[in-house]
Amino acid sequence: MRRARLILTVATLLVAGAGSALAQGLDLRIGGFFPRASETLFQDVFQLYGVEKSDFYGLYGGVEYNQVVAPNIEVGISVDGYKQTVDSFYRDYTRPDGSEIRQQLKLWTLPVGATVRILPTNKHASFVPYVGGGIDAVFYEYEEAGDFIDFYDPDFAIVPDLFHDSGTAFGVHAVAGIRVYINRDFAIVGEGRYQWAKTDMGEDFAPNESGLINTIDLSGPSFTVGLHIRF
Repeated sequence: MRRARLILTVATLLVAGAGSALAQGLDLRIGGFFPRASETLFQDVFQLYGVEKSDFYGLYGGVEYNQVVAPNIEVGISVDGYKQTVDSFYRDYTRPDGSEIRQQLKLWTLPVGATVRILPTNKHASFVPYVGGGIDAVFYEYEEAGDFIDFYDPDFAIVPDLFHDSGTAFGVHAVAGIRVYINRDFAIVGEGRYQWAKTDMGEDFAPNESGLINTIDLSGPSFTVGLHIRF
C-alpha cells in the first residue's frame, strides 16, 4: 500500500507542479480488457476446468485527469476497472451420476496509474496522435467458489469450498492513441494500452500441486474509446 501511495503522490506532484495556467483535461473511457493469463494460476485453471483464455475477456473502463506539463508533454492520473465472472467445470472428472462438478471463477482488478504522454502536435490540431507509458498499482481480487475434488482423498471426495485472494501487483504500461477534436474543448479518443503486472498469491493458492508458488498474471492489452474534455 505504501508503494501505491508513493505512485499517486509522485504523479500528483507532477501534475500540481505544472501550474494552473497550462491545459488540463478529463478522459472518460470504456472498452475491453484481454488478460494475457499466462502464469501458474491460469495454467492450472485451463488444465483443470472447462475454461478458455477468452472467457476472461471483459468490459473495462475508467477515468483519467491529465495536464500539460511542458510543450507536447502531458501527465495523467487514472483509475480503471475490470470484472469478469466465469462459470467452469472439471474437464476430466464428473460426479458418480455423470453430471458436471461446477465452480464459478471471479476476477476483479482496479489499476491506478500515472501516465506520461508525448503529443507531437500543437494545441490547435484537430487530430492528435500520442504515445506514452507509465506505472501502475493494480489492486485485484480473485475467487473460486463451488464444488471441488479433494485430490488428497483416495476416494476423490467432492466438497463445497471457497478460495479467495486479494492484493496489489505493481507494474508498468505503454499506451498509444488518437484524439479527434470536435471543437476546442471536446475530443473523441481511441486508445490501446498494454499493462504488465503480476504477483505471487496467498495461502489459498500457494503452492500448487507441482510445488510451485501460484502467480497471478494481470497483464494484457485493453482497447477503449471515450471522451476527452479540455478545460
